[in-house]
Amino acid sequence: MLTRRSLLATTAGTAAILGLGPLAAAPAFAKTPKNMAVMAKQIDDMVSLDPAESYEFTDNEVDSNCYSKLVVPDRADPSKIVGDLAQSWDVTPDGLTITFHLKSDVLFASGNAVTAEDAAYSLQRVIKLNKAPAFVIGQFGFTPANVDSLIKATDAHTLVVQLPALQATSFLLYCLSANVGGIVEKAVAEAHAMNGDFGNAWLKTNSAGSGAFVLVSWVASDHIILNVNPHFKPQPAMKRIAIRHVADPSAQLLLVQKGDVDIARDLTSDQLKSISGDKKLHLITANQAAQMYVAMNESVPQLAKPEVRQAIKWAIGYAAIAEHITPDTWNVSQSFLPKGLPGTLDETPFHKDTAKAKALMEKAGLADGFSVSMDYISHSPYSDIAQAIQADLGAIGIKITLVPGEEKQVITKTRQRAHQLALLEWFPDYFDPNSNAQAFCFNPDDSDASKVRVPAWRSHFVDKTLTADVLSASKETDTAKRIAIYADMQKSFWETAPFAFVLQKNDVATLRAGVNGLFLGALPDFTSYRGITKS
Repeated sequence: MLTRRSLLATTAGTAAILGLGPLAAAPAFAKTPKNMAVMAKQIDDMVSLDPAESYEFTDNEVDSNCYSKLVVPDRADPSKIVGDLAQSWDVTPDGLTITFHLKSDVLFASGNAVTAEDAAYSLQRVIKLNKAPAFVIGQFGFTPANVDSLIKATDAHTLVVQLPALQATSFLLYCLSANVGGIVEKAVAEAHAMNGDFGNAWLKTNSAGSGAFVLVSWVASDHIILNVNPHFKPQPAMKRIAIRHVADPSAQLLLVQKGDVDIARDLTSDQLKSISGDKKLHLITANQAAQMYVAMNESVPQLAKPEVRQAIKWAIGYAAIAEHITPDTWNVSQSFLPKGLPGTLDETPFHKDTAKAKALMEKAGLADGFSVSMDYISHSPYSDIAQAIQADLGAIGIKITLVPGEEKQVITKTRQRAHQLALLEWFPDYFDPNSNAQAFCFNPDDSDASKVRVPAWRSHFVDKTLTADVLSASKETDTAKRIAIYADMQKSFWETAPFAFVLQKNDVATLRAGVNGLFLGALPDFTSYRGITKS
């Protein structure tokens, strides 16, 4: 709830970020400098800014503005890969070796040149650290024991990557374009290494990249400050980016209306509607691959029953949620592949059918229902959606206790497999269907010792056919055959999986008049600040 006290606290925090000191005379607002962009955003999901560990929405967005990668998806057409640090690359006829030729004029923020040795070190440390996103690179067969010999620099500008087994080249390139592929400066990371951590503890809250900006400060659930990388070409117009954690969208709206921030990132549908026609503000939008879904942990006996999982899918009022809670910001989406990725089935097989859902509950032997908890992220629009789902499932006898928490708390709990139901958000790790297919369908080892701890593992979803299909599709070089595999997987998933996909995000940013150039990407790490200008 927005109060005068909370608003003044938020304004004081923004003034402090701007270097204006404590708020001298509330309710005066700080005017942002012309060479600095100030953004209001919910950033309570952040865990680490080390590319080898970063795995959340805001982490990845910030990292993408501090680090460069070997290759990236083309902005105009993400289905194509273009060079970032790589000038070009060659693939041997057998498809097992890729040689990257790096640009010679790219500098880290330190002023040192980016070399192939930095690139090799960065990918090697991903495998050796083995943090959450390590599987993106490790799935190709790289291990701590072999990675030094398979990924190596042969000279200052040549990086050779040898695959232990054949995989589609496009699949590898998309994985290298993921946030985990960010190239860190070896000398800086090693200078801050402690107890063999490859500089991980330091890089959680610092940066050592060649991107447009340098991380100056991150205070959890408070703010992020980036300064321009003086060696980046061409130089961004904004010399500083300040991102203020403002959990309440109402506070974000008032701050951007008053000019205390330049950009608001999390306005609700009703708020966007309320500012229609306001000449002091304008909107930019982009379809994102982020999706919202309900995870059902099969360790809960009732949720282990297929009929109960199907009942939940048929009980949810998808259309009503999209129409009344998230118009213009989230749209109905029910496949584990978001619209825009190759192979997505643009179908919505489920709709609210309470009678059908009740019949499935009776078939499961649970006509009288049961009680269960649901974790959810405690800011808009999750709170309203969680309440809507609570009501929908209550109509079929499933009594939900809602458990709100900060995003990082909810994520941590599900990673520990400690949830029952959870309302979550997910985005692909890279722009290839394998990313989500693996996340939600692949679980070769359901034990606590598993090395692949993706959402399927977190909810104890084991389907041997889908697991095999993930591997088959990743190796299929015939595009049509590969797409056909994913189509069959999506149909099977709808019938068996303990996940109810509900919505897909349409990202909307609200900018002050005269503020332009923010690029919103299909994935968080596609979003770029370097083009922002102010007049």
